[in-house]
Amino acid sequence: MKKLIVILYNIRSTYNVGAILRTCDCLGVDEVIFTGYTPFVDKGLPHEQTKLRKQIHKTALGAENTVKWSRNDDIYNIIENCQAEGLRVVALEQGANSKNMAEPREYPALALILGEEVHGIPADILAKCDELYEIPMCGQKESFNVSVATGIALWEIRKNNLNDNRNHLRE
Repeated sequence: MKKLIVILYNIRSTYNVGAILRTCDCLGVDEVIFTGYTPFVDKGLPHEQTKLRKQIHKTALGAENTVKWSRNDDIYNIIENCQAEGLRVVALEQGANSKNMAEPREYPALALILGEEVHGIPADILAKCDELYEIPMCGQKESFNVSVATGIALWEIRKNNLNDNRNHLRE
């Protein structure tokens, strides 16, 4: 499968972080990078880390231990490093130039940036991205919860790389 990195920028909820980690494990994401104020078990004092670990575990169900992860507080450095590695840096964000994820396409090796639940990804970060992808909305709401959107986007990116050799499901 093509390399796939997920970048969590300013995700507020530990429960969203846990759900995203579980989804990343299920869909074979190569690495998750935490940046901004996204909570994870390496932040704060020991008692704070214990609390975060418990909250994240509630939805991650152990994926916090199976997914490769790192922290880098410089989002611009992350973007530059991913691009230097040959990855397309893509933000999951609505915008005038966003590509509709419902349209069939072959996805390259990429780094997918997911942003803060209410305000999304700031314009200065979007300007550094190679592309924007969006999930089309059919109802009255303008967006999905970030963990749900992550699942939809990662499935869309990965589905062309999956096949019927699902022996792991039969064991």
